[in-house]
Amino acid sequence: MEPTPEQSPHHAYPDHWEADVVLRDGGTARVRPITTDDAERLVSFYEQVSDESKYYRFFAPYPRLSARDVHRFTHHDYVDRVGLAVTVGGEFIATVRYDRIDDRGRPASAPADEAEVAFLVQDAHQGRGVASALLEHIAAVARERGIRRFAAEVLPANNKMIKVFRDAGFTQQRSFEDGSVHLTLDLEPTAESLAVQRAREQRAEARSVQRLLAPGSVAVIGVGRAPGGVGRTVLRNLLGSGFTGRTYAVNTSFAGDLGTVEGVPAHRSVGEIGEQVDLAVVAVPAGRVPEVVADCGEHGVQGVVVLSAGYAERGAEGRERQRELVRQARSYGMRIIGPNAFGIINTSDAVRLNASLAPESPKAGRIGLFTQSGAIGIALLSGLHRRGAGLSAFISAGNRADVSGNDFLQYWYEDPGTDVALLYLESLGNPRKFTRLARRTAAVKPVVVVKGARHSGTNPPGHAVPVSRIPDATVSALMRQAGVILVDTVTEMVDVGLLLAGQPLPDGPRVAILGNSESLGLLTYDACLAEGLRPRPPRDLTTEASPQDFRRALAEALADRTCDAVIVTAIPWVGENGEALTGEGEVLAAALREAASTGPAKPVAVVHVEMGGLAQALAAAASTATQPGPAAHPGPQSAATAPQARTSSPALPGATPTGRAGAGTTDGATIGTTEPTDSADAPEGSRPADALKGSRPSTGRIPAYPAAERAVRALAEVVKYAQWRRHAAAPGKVPEFLDETIDEHATAGLIETLLGPAPDPRGRPLTHDEARELLAGYGVPVRPALPAPDPEAAVAAAAELGYPVALKTTAPHLRHRADLGGVRLDLVNENALRRAYDELTGLLGTPAELRPVVQAMVPRGVDTVVRASIDAAAGAVLSFGLAGAPSELLGDTSHRLVPATDRDVAELIRSIRAAPVLFGWRGAAPADTAALEELLLRVSRLVDDHPEVVSVALEPVVVATQGLTVLGASVRLAPPPARSDLGPRRLPSY
Repeated sequence: MEPTPEQSPHHAYPDHWEADVVLRDGGTARVRPITTDDAERLVSFYEQVSDESKYYRFFAPYPRLSARDVHRFTHHDYVDRVGLAVTVGGEFIATVRYDRIDDRGRPASAPADEAEVAFLVQDAHQGRGVASALLEHIAAVARERGIRRFAAEVLPANNKMIKVFRDAGFTQQRSFEDGSVHLTLDLEPTAESLAVQRAREQRAEARSVQRLLAPGSVAVIGVGRAPGGVGRTVLRNLLGSGFTGRTYAVNTSFAGDLGTVEGVPAHRSVGEIGEQVDLAVVAVPAGRVPEVVADCGEHGVQGVVVLSAGYAERGAEGRERQRELVRQARSYGMRIIGPNAFGIINTSDAVRLNASLAPESPKAGRIGLFTQSGAIGIALLSGLHRRGAGLSAFISAGNRADVSGNDFLQYWYEDPGTDVALLYLESLGNPRKFTRLARRTAAVKPVVVVKGARHSGTNPPGHAVPVSRIPDATVSALMRQAGVILVDTVTEMVDVGLLLAGQPLPDGPRVAILGNSESLGLLTYDACLAEGLRPRPPRDLTTEASPQDFRRALAEALADRTCDAVIVTAIPWVGENGEALTGEGEVLAAALREAASTGPAKPVAVVHVEMGGLAQALAAAASTATQPGPAAHPGPQSAATAPQARTSSPALPGATPTGRAGAGTTDGATIGTTEPTDSADAPEGSRPADALKGSRPSTGRIPAYPAAERAVRALAEVVKYAQWRRHAAAPGKVPEFLDETIDEHATAGLIETLLGPAPDPRGRPLTHDEARELLAGYGVPVRPALPAPDPEAAVAAAAELGYPVALKTTAPHLRHRADLGGVRLDLVNENALRRAYDELTGLLGTPAELRPVVQAMVPRGVDTVVRASIDAAAGAVLSFGLAGAPSELLGDTSHRLVPATDRDVAELIRSIRAAPVLFGWRGAAPADTAALEELLLRVSRLVDDHPEVVSVALEPVVVATQGLTVLGASVRLAPPPARSDLGPRRLPSY
């Protein structure tokens, strides 16, 4: 919206305050500033508010607004007087206003930093979390305008409003004065207010996804009058899945007397249906989508799946069409999957929804699958089905203009029907939020990701999201830090997903290998070593081994306390005539299931060569078994609520079942039972480490792999994830001693001075001396480097610093390049210094070109590099590596998100491939890694406390056996980028 002439030109309409938000019930609404054009909307809104709500707002009967009231409530200067409205369908459903006041409660201007605030929510929309969302946004506006406190007067009977203030998480004071409750809120965000905000965000976004996946009624819009076409296909798939709700076919071209299509009611519009429609699946040309969305919005549809193409994947014009589609849908409170989507599937028996182009619904299971590509989605559905895996839900989001993978992480986090989340992503609209949500979800259930378009440098067509400047290697490291299992291919995703869905997490990397082929066992052994596992020598059962021999060997391996996981290798038996006996596969599968179900809970995987019967038997057992509740990866739901399950697999002849805690067998079939635990009472986002032990998802699902390398790679990823889960149960912390040696206030003042009153948006690099002064405020001393523009200056500098010294060039093309001869070390006297100076300038260029400096020598050690930088999308990142070729040529650099904890920096140092150099490699004395960890914590704290520090590079950092020395430092300052993750809740707008 544009400001009117009546508004002050000095305070133009703040369009950055506009935001779409998801409310508690999953619907969306728009928050925006109130303008002078809103007089009629305000009057209409007020007429729909009950007398009781009006009384609570004005403390007296106030049946209507006067012309003066309307003028006052629609005219704001957007600084001292601000009004925000929440709209749905363009009409007001709530308003909030603040007026700046002085310490006597009178109208004031800056520097007064307190404001009086008041809310009014339409009765029909109370209970949807509207006031809570408005408080977040008006508080952010107030902070931007220099207001630090809100004052509010609330009648004691207005319990709902008192609760809104009380539950916001802000520091507050309360008193009872003159018959009302006087509340004062400190608007500085706190850990509690941020936690409250994120918890509300999670509940709202999860609910919005639930409304899409579990509708009570579906209208397919664009159903053709004749068989064929996208709309007709979706309708048939919806009916074929046995959808439990009501279904309607819609097409404006239907004849007025047409009663049904494919046996369901046929209508020419959603409005003609006359009943509530929860979900609309749109399959009409892009040009007709706006009228369809308007029809849906005006008749209460809650969500839309847009299959239609012709949007951002078609260029600039399509991108604008896509933006307008999202704006239109959100204005009605609806969320969108798509456009250019493949559809959604929910296999829950209570829903049985297949609103997609997939001709057959996958079997019910406990894997959630999200993909941004329809083609990849088809491949994944096929691969999972072929290997007997079932899904809880499938979503192919296409251009994902609105609903994204972040929303489904919010949903799957607390969904009791999903144990494993698989995501194929080609772009990340909000990497900072994704890593936050992934970390929380991964703490209770695995998240497996394949990232497509990693090296293109641009987003795929149709993905209108910001492009991050962070290299793919950094993004991968940050995902792994968040507990994400990041794999390279969709085949690996299926391999890992099957192991996670069917087997418990291992306690460690020790692997037992057994089978009837010595060669296949050795291949598996080598693969384990290559993946960092600790395999035991393979146990060869010989080619004469029977299924019973396999069962006994597997039972013994599982009972062995020195073993954390088992890989079974199998080749076909050969008959007397030399032909392979393929019929034994089903018997062997039953033997392996029987041993696994009765032994200690450890993961088991099977590697087979040309034993299709074995793989099919294992897959059939998985696909025919009734699915149990979550056990291996406890989530927010109590395990006591999980349904019980039993497989229908045949038993081995003569096998006698033996029981164990949490599982047993009946007639040789696996029974999945889960004992109640108290882990669900742990704080949100964390579970005790013990939750990883002693439980097996007893589904009979032992995954089979056609190659040893695939099985081992999947197991290695699961081992690393289990280790992350154990560490996540006891997160690190920032040592308190840092506070004693850091001067945050003085550093903030120095940064303000260096940036100046009108800082350049592009920022500015600091000089060597400025960088030294800034870093010193955080306890990071940098060795002085004195300029040497001529030999005499070099000699004078050496005399000041003391011999021995180093002579170095600082020209950009020679900086840190000792291999090019730009560094001379251990110059012990004036003669050596002059000789080195002459050689340097004679070989490489004039002093003006080389910019030589002199530094005192420091104790020998390992040269390392420490960096921190801020990416607008991903946030601040801390990086570490060895200086020179390891980091620059080989890319051997590790990364962690800021703020980093003591655990983070310890892992940062140890996760590079060249880490042994720091720990006494080949008999060398170990470097002082404790000092290095402290340095990393200080740099992390600096960029976290001061977002104006957009990049820091310490190179080299020489780490000796005792202590370290920072020889070079470069720092860049710039106005801080916006922190969307700390602001009020809002949906992204691309």
